[in-house]
Amino acid sequence: MLILRGMRIDILSVVPELLESPLNHSIVKRARDKELAEIHVHNIREYGLGRYRQVDDYSFGGDAGMVMMIEPVYNLISKLKRERDYDEVIYTSPDGEILSQGLANELSLKGNIIILCGHYKGIDHRIREHLITKEISVGDYVLSGGEIPAAIITDAIVRLIPGVLGDEQSALSDSFQDGLLAPPVYTRPAEFNGWKVPDVLLSGDPKKISQWQEVQAIERTRALRPALLNE
Repeated sequence: MLILRGMRIDILSVVPELLESPLNHSIVKRARDKELAEIHVHNIREYGLGRYRQVDDYSFGGDAGMVMMIEPVYNLISKLKRERDYDEVIYTSPDGEILSQGLANELSLKGNIIILCGHYKGIDHRIREHLITKEISVGDYVLSGGEIPAAIITDAIVRLIPGVLGDEQSALSDSFQDGLLAPPVYTRPAEFNGWKVPDVLLSGDPKKISQWQEVQAIERTRALRPALLNE
């Protein structure tokens, strides 16, 4: 019998409001409602310094832009670690490992994860040297902060937890699970505006359908993402 287990994700942010919508709707909300995923968003400003809860400062060396300070982040992560063990402490960084389906699969097997959202010009590098276990990028571009990447990482992980999706096979047939793009999908009606669903999908022959899907997946990958094919 499959035993469903929960995952805990703690997200650290200076703008936690940006995470309210993506974490409280759709698949992620379903996972939380089923208690398969426990997600907590922490406001780093609550651990800021002084009267004004300062979390950023000028960088040594005179570079432009503000830098997230080490003390508020250290204090928050230390508090969380005193309460439980964590498998990964992830930093959302443009120079981190590119998020892939394989990496999402790997992280979905973890128990407790911290995700630190970058902001401003970046974070004090000592945080990356001494507190972070993995850095992840969602692409080769720069965003205003790490909240959107954190939401993407969370969604990619949580949907893979057994019991979250209504159809367990659905996640296994997603694009990139086998290194290929997914084949085309269709639904009713079988004909609309003169546009027809391929006959093979209406044949009721599982073997022929599987063969067609495999060919389509390879052809679409070759046309749209040829770098994924080792040819």
